[in-house]
Amino acid sequence: MSSLKELVAGRYGIELDCGADMAAEGALAGILSRGSQRHYTDEPVTDDLLQVLLACAQSAPTKSDLQQYSIIVVKDADLRQKLSDQGGGMDWPPKAPVFLVFCADIHRIRKLAGIRGHDHQNDNVDTFMNGIIDAAVAMQCFINAAEAAGLGTCPISQIRNKIGETCDLLGLPEGVFPIAGLAVGWPQFPTPRISLRLPQSVVVHTDRYDESNMPADVESYDQRRHEHTPLPEAKQRHVDKYGALDYCPWSENVTRQLSLPERPGFRDFLNNHGFKLD
Repeated sequence: MSSLKELVAGRYGIELDCGADMAAEGALAGILSRGSQRHYTDEPVTDDLLQVLLACAQSAPTKSDLQQYSIIVVKDADLRQKLSDQGGGMDWPPKAPVFLVFCADIHRIRKLAGIRGHDHQNDNVDTFMNGIIDAAVAMQCFINAAEAAGLGTCPISQIRNKIGETCDLLGLPEGVFPIAGLAVGWPQFPTPRISLRLPQSVVVHTDRYDESNMPADVESYDQRRHEHTPLPEAKQRHVDKYGALDYCPWSENVTRQLSLPERPGFRDFLNNHGFKLD
């Protein structure tokens, strides 16, 4: 592939007038051609490489230098199996060569405040958001670094399905909770499947939010995505309620998914786990 313009077209399924004079190489090409990897070889990830990648994660920007996140490297085989046994399709912990859990963490500074003799007055929604963003940005830096080293990764949201049990298994104190797991390993299939993304006309706004063309643009995206990767019945949401479709576009599937409550106890968990959410 000669230019980034081709990789951009591959990401959207349509051509954009950009990248024609930029060679398809380096970090930009790697990011544009990335995809989640769910199948790994038996080759281990060395501790030396893992430590370097964790240093890359900690090179992420962090709000006000607060560093309100923690990363759990889950090595113990029995613990990995217990995480998997929580259900919800989370079979990654025992299968992936490396399994990490990225956590928002306001506990650390709250404890340091006591040591330093200061009141901690920010167990609130803003700090809750800061911790999530810190953890998410660190995870993305880890992903970018791991994939630059030739590894494959896949974020795992199911770690929050039984969030209280996950916290107990990982010994997470009040003020620390998992935002996502991350499976990491050497990919069985080096070239990942590219998932078409919504067009920039839907996601990117100039000066003011504008959704005037959103329905039509999403309909076109639905058709492109179906032609690129038709959604099989096994991946269609809530088939028992809505039935299976030969044409189940992205917008149908995601609105099906969010038509039923997901993790409805999350707020109660947070309120009981050190977040006032004021």
